[in-house]
Amino acid sequence: MSEKKVVEALVSGGQATAGPPLGPALGPLGVNVLAIVNKINEITKEYSGMKVPVKIIVDAETKEFDVSVGTPTTSALIISELGIEKGSGAPNTEKVGNLSLAQVLGIAGVKGSKLLARSPKAAVKEILGACVSMGVTVDDRDPREVQQELDEGKHDDLFVEKAA
Repeated sequence: MSEKKVVEALVSGGQATAGPPLGPALGPLGVNVLAIVNKINEITKEYSGMKVPVKIIVDAETKEFDVSVGTPTTSALIISELGIEKGSGAPNTEKVGNLSLAQVLGIAGVKGSKLLARSPKAAVKEILGACVSMGVTVDDRDPREVQQELDEGKHDDLFVEKAA
């Protein structure tokens, strides 16, 4: 039975290189680092500009490898959706962008089962919480106001079709 080595790293989608963090972690395993980097870039290109968690499983004997990609962080998805560099350093006073509630729903959809939430509504509230800490408004309002409206059932029509 051959031994499997697991290397986990956070890479920029479609832009992994043989340098750190991958090169130093994979080099000692005697695998073709470039082949692994190319594979990672191929399967993460849709996440261009976002930090994406990847897991590389290497068979120490045969040098065969398998690459799996996680979901980008919620903040990376929000940054990508807004087309900005980063969240606000002072989220209470400095706002860096505005998402529509539809965009927040979309991000919740991408994250899906990776969220801790047990329902689509709770998933949206989780994304709204990230918006609060990043200085992002939703429909030109504080995300906490939108969370309050969700609690009051004001946007329930958005979740009806999904609960089929």
